[in-house]
Amino acid sequence: MKKIFIAISAALISMGAYAQDAQQAAADAAKAMEEAPAAPVKVEKPKYWEESLKTNVTLGQTSLTNWAAGGDNTVSLAAYIDGNANWKKGDMFWNNRLQLDYGFLWASSKPILQKNTDRIYLESKWGYKAPSTRYLYFSANYDFKSQFTTGYDYKTPASVTDADGNDLKGSALRDVWRDARDLKSGFLAPAYTNLALGIDFVPTKWFSLNFAPLTGDLVIVKDAALRGSYSMPLKKEFEGMTENVPTDGSQFSSVRFGFGAQLKMDAKVNINDNFAYSTQVVLFANYLDINHCPRINWDNRIDWKLAKYFSFTITTNLIYDDTIMIADKNGENPKARVQFKESMAFGFTYTIASKK
Repeated sequence: MKKIFIAISAALISMGAYAQDAQQAAADAAKAMEEAPAAPVKVEKPKYWEESLKTNVTLGQTSLTNWAAGGDNTVSLAAYIDGNANWKKGDMFWNNRLQLDYGFLWASSKPILQKNTDRIYLESKWGYKAPSTRYLYFSANYDFKSQFTTGYDYKTPASVTDADGNDLKGSALRDVWRDARDLKSGFLAPAYTNLALGIDFVPTKWFSLNFAPLTGDLVIVKDAALRGSYSMPLKKEFEGMTENVPTDGSQFSSVRFGFGAQLKMDAKVNINDNFAYSTQVVLFANYLDINHCPRINWDNRIDWKLAKYFSFTITTNLIYDDTIMIADKNGENPKARVQFKESMAFGFTYTIASKK
């Protein structure tokens, strides 16, 4: 009996010591956790920029052999870039856009390359939300439009034979075709740039309407030979002169300043992930020349994504500017006319970056 009592006592003493050790270990662990540095909390920085860059390359080719209806063998190539960088923080925004479009065509009936599309467009708009309003912003809008290279009206030469009646070939034939061209445009000939101060109405992300009653407008025509066609003002030194006035266009100024009101409407609608439509209408009325009609520019673009990297595109451009004199097909009767351009293309499309 005495041995049993001693064994039980020893067991109880061992259990008590173990319990004390366990309590001490738990206390030490709790203290260590309290003293350990807190894990850093990762805070994401706010992102104010949204950027995108879209590229499109189209290639066209037509080959005819014994084709009774006639026609030309042709090859065309065009490239389009649309870059956007938009910033927004609180009640302030700053939107920037750059569009570059260039293409050329080769036809077997004309042994020279012909430019068929050429456009530079830059726009930057800053806005600040008007107090106590939901959709109105005070805004300042700058834009620039021109083209990369010279553009021509490609006419057929009067003769493509030499003095002996032999057909011209190679560089001699190309030179004859180049000499038959009529110059129509060039880099900074013309170029349109303006700064517009006004109000922006932005009810949704895809639509905006801007009215700018304070708009400074600058028209630039660098090439003297084109200044008369764009109704550029006569230089002061030639005003009132009737004799010894140059006739090569150098008598006109290369710059025309306008001050007026501008109305601009922008809309970009994504019907679904594969179909998008965008349009822009710009009207400018010059306070300094009320005898002219408002200048109108209307651009439309439809992008239809057919596969991951291929799309079908339709673009239209309409311009009416009664300061631009355009002759008829016979090169006669120059007057203000409605300008319209339409193109359809199938090609490779790739979005290089699109993030927020």
